[in-house]
Amino acid sequence: MTAAEFSALMLLSAATSFTPGPNTTLSTALAANFGLRRAMRFVCAVPVGWGLLFTLCAVGLGALVVAQPALRWGILGGGVGYLLWLAWRLAGSGSLAQVDASRLNVTFFQGVLLQFLNIKAWMLALSVVAGWIAGRPDAIERTLQVLPLMLAFGFFSNLTYATTGSLLRGWLAHGQRLLVFNRCMAAALVLTAVWMLWSVR
Repeated sequence: MTAAEFSALMLLSAATSFTPGPNTTLSTALAANFGLRRAMRFVCAVPVGWGLLFTLCAVGLGALVVAQPALRWGILGGGVGYLLWLAWRLAGSGSLAQVDASRLNVTFFQGVLLQFLNIKAWMLALSVVAGWIAGRPDAIERTLQVLPLMLAFGFFSNLTYATTGSLLRGWLAHGQRLLVFNRCMAAALVLTAVWMLWSVR
C-alpha cells in the first residue's frame, strides 16, 4: 500500500469513526447512565462486530448485499427498528435509578450484531473493500493490513465518546439533567435512523 493510499484510508477512517453515529451515541449514553466500566462491553463489541462485517465484505458478502435490494432493505429496516426501540427506551429514563437493565441493556452479543444492522458500518466496509482491496493481486495482504487499523479506530472512537459520557455522569445526576441528556441521545438515535433511510433512497 502506497503512502497516498494509506493517508486516504486514515482520513476516511477518522472521519467515519469519530463523527456521531449509532455506535458513538450508544457509547456515550451507556457510559453516562451506567458508568465507563459497564459501557466497555459495548465499546469492545463495536470493533469485534465491525471486524466480522468487514471480513465478510472482503470475501464477497458485500457484493451479495449490493446485488440484492431485498436483503439491503431488510438490513436497513432491522437497523432502523432497533435504533428507534433503543431511543424509546432511553427517552423515558430521568434518573440513574430508572436506568436499569430492563430499560437500556445492550449486551456484548447485541453490540456485535448491531454492526450488521448499522448502515454506516456497511457503507464504510463496502467503501474500504472497493477502494483498497477488491481486485488487487495482494488483496489478502491488504485485508490483513487494513483490518487492525479499522478495529483500532472503532475501539478508540467509541472509547472517546464513552469517556466523555462517564465524565458527565456526576453532573447529570442532579435535577432533570439526565432526563434532558437521555432525550437528546434518543433524538440523536432517531435522527440517525432518519439519515439511514435517507441515505439509501
